[in-house]
Amino acid sequence: MNFRKYLQLRYLNSNFVLNPNEPEPIIDTIMLDVAVAYNRYQFLGEEFLTWLWYVIEKDQNLIKTFDNDFVALEIGNRIVFENRRKESGERITIKGDGASLEEGILTLKKGALVTELNIVYKSAELTWQFTLKGESLNFSSLNLPNTGLPESDEDLEGFILEKIFLYDKILKFLEYIFKHFVKLRLSNKWKNTMVPKIRTWIESA
Repeated sequence: MNFRKYLQLRYLNSNFVLNPNEPEPIIDTIMLDVAVAYNRYQFLGEEFLTWLWYVIEKDQNLIKTFDNDFVALEIGNRIVFENRRKESGERITIKGDGASLEEGILTLKKGALVTELNIVYKSAELTWQFTLKGESLNFSSLNLPNTGLPESDEDLEGFILEKIFLYDKILKFLEYIFKHFVKLRLSNKWKNTMVPKIRTWIESA
């Protein structure tokens, strides 16, 4: 499922604008070629996933402001890193349950960013698991909480509505956390406060 496309539809359809004093929708003001824009802003998704790993390890209270029933956000069974500082590029994949391993931190110390992250989201007694890709903000391998199958035709409508609710909750979570990241990334707090905190976390791990 394409999370980036979801965000585009959500904001473009609501006339989201770059400047509130200018009524033109964003789709009419940005004329960048899609391929150029994709390459130019690809780093944002990778910074987002690297920051999200920091949040998982150090600042999960941030998520409680979104979800009163929030229990935990955890690294799942896969992390992919890429280090573009090296001329040939370096891609490292760590697999296995609880994949936030020392090897991953060592990779960050060498200048890599997270390009793919498997995440476990727990709220109340429910658990979601999915993989989020930084370059496109696509997510895949989504496992919804097990709700059981409908026992009769009368239960079918409720079953479908429950599935819609479960999909919608994880989309809203991703929208919330990415929006928070973008606001932080565009502020002075990113360079002055957040980057030093992330560096301290990496160096002290």
